[in-house]
Amino acid sequence: MLRTFKVLTFDVVGTLIDFERGMLNYLREVSRADERKLNDDAILDCYRRHRGNAPTKRFPDDLVRVYSAMAPDLGLPAGAAAAEGFRHSITSWPAFTDSVEALRRLRARYRLVAMTNAQRWALDHMEKTLGEPFHDTVTVDEARCEKPDPVFFGFTRGRLSVEGYVLEDILHVAQSQYHDIGVARELGYTVCWIERRKGLKGSGGTLEAKHTKPDYHFATLAELADAIDAEG
Repeated sequence: MLRTFKVLTFDVVGTLIDFERGMLNYLREVSRADERKLNDDAILDCYRRHRGNAPTKRFPDDLVRVYSAMAPDLGLPAGAAAAEGFRHSITSWPAFTDSVEALRRLRARYRLVAMTNAQRWALDHMEKTLGEPFHDTVTVDEARCEKPDPVFFGFTRGRLSVEGYVLEDILHVAQSQYHDIGVARELGYTVCWIERRKGLKGSGGTLEAKHTKPDYHFATLAELADAIDAEG
């Protein structure tokens, strides 16, 4: 029963914030390339390939490096200004259309905790986009590692345990099989997969991973909220 949980922990980028659309909006603006010559899949594949290389800085500061690596592959303008603009574009990445209202509904019933690989400065902007729904937030700056490192999950659990919550109280909600679903299941979490790319080919901007069967599976966050309401 979904209503038995007390805490929902959330991935943010890709689950609540449409990072693919945000990146594509910026890259199309700076490239001015015809979409028929440079399609979305080609851009996202290139991003995924270069983001997957060993990062030198925390996300999204690492987007400066990623842009500089992508530019020659995609024919994007070179230079520090364009690369820095890619990093800064995170401040205007949109929420998925259902995120704000669904989070509002869920907040009325659960403690909501963000778990994001983004830095604190970036989450501050994303929280405003989402309507500031969280009771607590954990960023890469506090955890000092990125998911799927189990240390990130352990750090968050430690904070929740101080508040009296145990593992069975927590439902982890995320889009990424690579960053969240697989490792969370291995650590004993109950997981809810929000399959934001349902019906689309490939993994988009998210690193590919072996598929882990989740405990709950929805295409949108609104579907999760509806399922909870349906339990009465």
